[in-house]
Amino acid sequence: MEKRVDDARGRLTKDGIRIYDSADFAGMHAAGRVAADILDKMAAHVFPGQTTGEIDRIITDLVNEAGVISATIGYKGYQHASCISVNHVVCHGIPGPKQLKDGDILNIDVTVIVDGWFGDSSRMYVAGKLGRKAERLIQVTHDALMKGIEVVRPGKTFGDIGHAIQAYVEAHRMSVVRDFCGHGLGRVFHAAPNVLHYGRPGTGAVLEEGMFFTIEPMVNLGRPETKTLADDWTAVTRDKSLSAQFEHSIGVTKDGCEIFTLSPAGRFHPTYDAD
Repeated sequence: MEKRVDDARGRLTKDGIRIYDSADFAGMHAAGRVAADILDKMAAHVFPGQTTGEIDRIITDLVNEAGVISATIGYKGYQHASCISVNHVVCHGIPGPKQLKDGDILNIDVTVIVDGWFGDSSRMYVAGKLGRKAERLIQVTHDALMKGIEVVRPGKTFGDIGHAIQAYVEAHRMSVVRDFCGHGLGRVFHAAPNVLHYGRPGTGAVLEEGMFFTIEPMVNLGRPETKTLADDWTAVTRDKSLSAQFEHSIGVTKDGCEIFTLSPAGRFHPTYDAD
């Protein structure tokens, strides 16, 4: 049985996952486009000697210039418009005064609220020259995300998504982080379901048209274990191996899915020509 609700858009499935209407896709596209455009503009600001604090300041200015709201400033006490995770930081890296070095890789994660809709995306960047191991990690992580997205259509399960990602990553002798996952979103930042990036085919909730969620695999060159630092935000690899992540927000359609956070400038992958 499906539960119907009167105080929010759509309905809830038996698994507590909200089903949105076809008209709601426009709101998510608008929010996703703003987040993606901000990330596009950050390409020119990632270079050796730059600080993650300055990158976040620029992002804050871009959020304000767009006339939208940062979803992360004030969220559970967090005070920045982005999370910036460098090298062995898996996710939730806090911007600060540390300068980037040549060859550093970093994930920048931005979420904005546009007319009540949440646009959430992250992608990888490189300061200076990209090392061979880091290049391979970034490519596998990007491709794993796309493998997961390719699975999405009504009738598939969330276990199918996780299995596609896990199988691809492990075939390249890398590991999928288990401690963090994707999530439902829409007119809220985080909601059901938890979108695991590993799993068994045919398990988990069944995908339905109108579901909105993120897929955001974190992939490590070494083992999958993480630990959270004393700031209660920053998650790092326990073995100090490099980690990478890409994230898209998507909506399930009648025969597949739509990606809300596509890069307007084609800069989702860091090997574009930033000029």
